[in-house]
Amino acid sequence: MADYRNILLVVDLSEDSEIIAERAKSIAARYGGEITFLHVVEYVPVEPMGEALLPTIQIETELVDRARLRLKELAAKLDLSERPQLVETGGIKTEIIRVAQRLKSDLIVLGSRERHGLAILLNFTEDAVLHAAPCDVLAVRLH
Repeated sequence: MADYRNILLVVDLSEDSEIIAERAKSIAARYGGEITFLHVVEYVPVEPMGEALLPTIQIETELVDRARLRLKELAAKLDLSERPQLVETGGIKTEIIRVAQRLKSDLIVLGSRERHGLAILLNFTEDAVLHAAPCDVLAVRLH
């Protein structure tokens, strides 16, 4: 088994983020790895030449600022304040893969929720990341 030295921890900043982070922290401790936090703010479409342009940009800026603050709080709670905390804007799946490639990550850790019925047929983030990732992926089961 490969050593996981460069771990990309993807969190959605929900209550489950701490569970996912603890799993990544455990793996990092076992392998002497380093964790980089990542949260992706879903791209907010901007209407070109519309009156809504400025409010949309302000909303996106506010979402990014709020995400940075919550990510900083999560890292502090886990005693990982010194680790990099990235907040990216764009498509969630695309940004996770892009950041993992850029950082040359050995492992991506993210959450996976149970699905039932028609939800099983839909393409969820963890499935897309699993198939496109340049490295191993750990999907932490959440209930």
